Amino acid sequence: MTAKPRRALANPAAFFASLRSITGGLDQKQVNIVNAIMASAAAWPVGWLAYALATAWHEARFEPQREWGLGKGKPYAAPGKYGQPQYGRGLVQLTWDRNYEWADGALGLNGALLRNFDLALDPVLSVRILIKGMEDGAFTGRSLSRHVSNIGTHEQFVQARRIINGTDRAADIATIADKIQAALIRGRWA
Repeated sequence: MTAKPRRALANPAAFFASLRSITGGLDQKQVNIVNAIMASAAAWPVGWLAYALATAWHEARFEPQREWGLGKGKPYAAPGKYGQPQYGRGLVQLTWDRNYEWADGALGLNGALLRNFDLALDPVLSVRILIKGMEDGAFTGRSLSRHVSNIGTHEQFVQARRIINGTDRAADIATIADKIQAALIRGRWA
């Protein structure tokens, strides 16, 4: 069995300068999350990483958080079978009991996440949920490998939204992914 390649930025300063121009600035917590995502995705090609970072920016501004409005007016705002509201949490805005069940099992949490959905706000767990879920297609049955090649195109990034949430804001997120991919290339992700 061949080990997957480990990638990293050869020029982190160039990457982060470009990323800051896209986001309007980053605080140290956000930089730490971006670094954690890159470390966890070290076997990923640039297109995959660009889309994961674009998703984490769009959904949570690189800070694991509760869904804005706590899902007000949506069916998942109500408590589910675990007695907790199922609104989005974390970097991907994990929703619904079934997704918390998947994350708990996939990450080997032995029911801890099911007892406390807010554990999805923990930066380490939130990054793991983002990476594993997008790689495995856990959220919608669609994975990064189905939609994005090594270097993603705009149309691939539009279609990749189906990994997370249908086609909601797909073009907007694709544009962010295009810019982040260019930043990763400037930073020499290899």
